[in-house]
Amino acid sequence: YSNFIDDLRVYVRGGTGGMGYPNLGGEGGRGGDVWFVARERTTLKSIREKYPQKRFVAGTGANSSVKALKGEKGKDCEVHVPLGISVLDDDGKQIGELNAAGERFLAARGGLGGSLATNFLPCKGQRRTVHLDLKLIADVGLVGFPNAGKSSLLSKISHAKPEIANYAFTTIQPELGKIMYADYKQISVADLPGLIEGAHANKGMGHKFLKHVERTKQLLLVVDISGFQLSMKTQFRTAFETILLLTKELELYKEELVTKPALLAINKMDLPCAKDNLDELMTQLENPQDFFHLLEEEMIPENTLEFREVIPISTYTGEGIEELKTCLRKSIDEQAEQVNEEYRKEKLLLLQTSK
Repeated sequence: YSNFIDDLRVYVRGGTGGMGYPNLGGEGGRGGDVWFVARERTTLKSIREKYPQKRFVAGTGANSSVKALKGEKGKDCEVHVPLGISVLDDDGKQIGELNAAGERFLAARGGLGGSLATNFLPCKGQRRTVHLDLKLIADVGLVGFPNAGKSSLLSKISHAKPEIANYAFTTIQPELGKIMYADYKQISVADLPGLIEGAHANKGMGHKFLKHVERTKQLLLVVDISGFQLSMKTQFRTAFETILLLTKELELYKEELVTKPALLAINKMDLPCAKDNLDELMTQLENPQDFFHLLEEEMIPENTLEFREVIPISTYTGEGIEELKTCLRKSIDEQAEQVNEEYRKEKLLLLQTSK
């Protein structure tokens, strides 16, 4: 995770107010505020490099004087942060979030200036330590166990160039790519570090991976048709078992993740016996409950994922890649249309009730 930062602890302090003027009842200016402002093309790494002390302090309010009985407010401090930031206090409680460019969050309020109510003495500004927690925002999140071929798939469908190797944990930091279509539509895809069994309990990269899934609109499960085994010490899992285990990990971390629209890419169709394995898998996916007796109870999820499409692919030969891109586009467009329709109905209902 050395080059990618998704959590940054910073100190923020609002400015102290200005002194009041007792003889003439003058009020000191309020201290400045510290604001977090969401801006595109900003990273937590760039904030750390630009402000190594990670301290953000707003300006002090101006003192009241004979020339200006009402002192001027102190200068605000604005910190540009990436989109997809959750602001947490030191206890881990979320106190705000910034998802769209231009959104602002008041991190520390400035102190009041000296006045009759405070015996003309100024108040100090709010001070606290907060965590900036980044969750990637993407249209599609690639979900799969290590070595399922997620990085290879991302390099095939977008211009991203993730590291690809034949050992399990190639991807150790999230990678973002964009699929470009002929009509200039773009879909962002996040390749997230490989899950392992027990990720919900923070094993492996656990929560570092799973928190990024939260902000993706849809899931694309990538599964090796020949099954998966992390090491000689761990149990071999068939493609069907892999799908159920992935669903279980998502469900145990946060139940809402299983309600996201999902597609399934069956990778490595160029391997021998892939066709037979696919036929068996499709039969199992039609009625998954009929095959639950083959699995240990703790592997079975409460709810199974409903896949909008199941696409057999091979990142080695390129089979099914174009079809997958078309399916992703269709699914994203349908979801956007559904959201727009719900928004229109909501507005119409508001108009009717206001009348």
